[in-house]
Amino acid sequence: MSATTYTVNGMTCDHCVASVTEEISEIDGVTAVAVNLTSGVVTVTSSRPVADADIRAAVEEAGYRLAA
Repeated sequence: MSATTYTVNGMTCDHCVASVTEEISEIDGVTAVAVNLTSGVVTVTSSRPVADADIRAAVEEAGYRLAA
C-alpha cells in the first residue's frame, strides 16, 4: 500500500469533495481517497504507485486544480 498527499485548489463544499473523490477513485489501483475540505489536502491510498499525471487529470476532470 502507498499513500500520497496532494493539495487541491477550488473546493468549497461537500459536492466538490464528492466530485474529486469519485474521479480519483476511478484510477486503477486506487483503494481509498480522503479529502479534507478545509485544507484542500487529498490523501490517495493505492495498491501500487499511481502517476501524479493521472491524479492531476482526475482532479481536472472534476473541475479543480492541483496546487503547484
